[in-house]
Amino acid sequence: MIALVDCNNFYASCERLFNPSLNGKPIVVLSNNDGCVIARSNEAKDLGIKMGAPAFMIEDCVVKNNVAVFSSNYILYGSLSNRVMNVLKENSPAIEVYSIDEAFINLSGMKHHDLFEWGMKIKELVTNEVGIPISIGIASTKTLAKMANRYAKKERKQTGVYLAQENWQVEKILAYTKVEDIWGCGRQYTNKLNEQKIFTAAAFIQLNDDWVRKNLTVVGLRMLKELRGMPCIENDTMPAPKKCIQTARSFGKLISDKNELQEPIANYANSCAVKLRKQKSCTSSVHVFIHTNRHRMQDVQYFKSVIVSLEVPTNDSAEIIKAALKGLEIIFKPGYNFKKAGVLVIDITSENQIQYGLFDTVDREKSKKAMQVLDKVNMKFGKDTVKYAVQGFKKKWKLKQEKLSHCYTTNIKDVLKIKI
Repeated sequence: MIALVDCNNFYASCERLFNPSLNGKPIVVLSNNDGCVIARSNEAKDLGIKMGAPAFMIEDCVVKNNVAVFSSNYILYGSLSNRVMNVLKENSPAIEVYSIDEAFINLSGMKHHDLFEWGMKIKELVTNEVGIPISIGIASTKTLAKMANRYAKKERKQTGVYLAQENWQVEKILAYTKVEDIWGCGRQYTNKLNEQKIFTAAAFIQLNDDWVRKNLTVVGLRMLKELRGMPCIENDTMPAPKKCIQTARSFGKLISDKNELQEPIANYANSCAVKLRKQKSCTSSVHVFIHTNRHRMQDVQYFKSVIVSLEVPTNDSAEIIKAALKGLEIIFKPGYNFKKAGVLVIDITSENQIQYGLFDTVDREKSKKAMQVLDKVNMKFGKDTVKYAVQGFKKKWKLKQEKLSHCYTTNIKDVLKIKI
């Protein structure tokens, strides 16, 4: 059996956790630069606010219905996600973190346990220790667990847990789930199934295997078998290291000066280096790009990128920042209003499999120790407590985040103060 644990309206729940006055009120969270809606509470959904709606288009609805609007606070969300996942790891068998607010748990070693009671216990633990509401679906495959979770969230609000173990329990969620809500069933698959008068998962599993393979390919056949209770999606409790790492952002204002553009490029390069060190990898190529705002028709448009090769693969922030700034020198052109920039590190290898250069002059051991100290300090005292001067301090280019909440769990200045 497999359980899917999903945090309910996660971003909105994070905002409510430190501001209980928001309970029961509609909440929306906006994307980078406060552009469009990326998360909604149930109350906001009931008002008809759509996912992806531009912020300026919902202004009247926000004012009329007193909707709480927040800029995306990924530091806070990431911190609370880690707390939820740690509770799950401490009280579960093998866990696979699927996304910031979802995790699969392999329950194959709990055949003699009451899985519904286990689910209720996990829900209580997460609620008491973190404060984030969750739903749990338990079934024989990942796809069925997804469906069970959705059923628990929609139809079992009091318990928030649904166990699809017996045939009648599985049949209930199959009949409840529309084909467009099946995990992995996109628009094309949905249209093809609807053309055959197939509208629910219960009708889908009655289809002939050959027809499914021919019309929905092997992906659709795998989906069909998962719905029939045959696991086809492997558990991935140890995710493979990323083969490409990117940090890219739109600016809060247009930038035309090269010196000012160096700051975000240096910050993005450092972010990539930190991520490399976390997964114990190194890069031998740094890809840098910059471009203007294609929506500003009055501006001349420019998009350019370049790949800078490194003689020796590295995860040293200084080397990666230097390479990224070299790339900026190559592709920058004056006279343009730049809206976005990004840094990608590619050609990634394990830090234990590095081919060193014969004429390499860098003290690699010293570099490694310096990065360990840098990461340790920033882990303890907060991101960018110690950083390179070229990363700047004022960050005039940073994202537009006019409605950003506090970093309650990661910044000592934002920790809640209680008067007794």
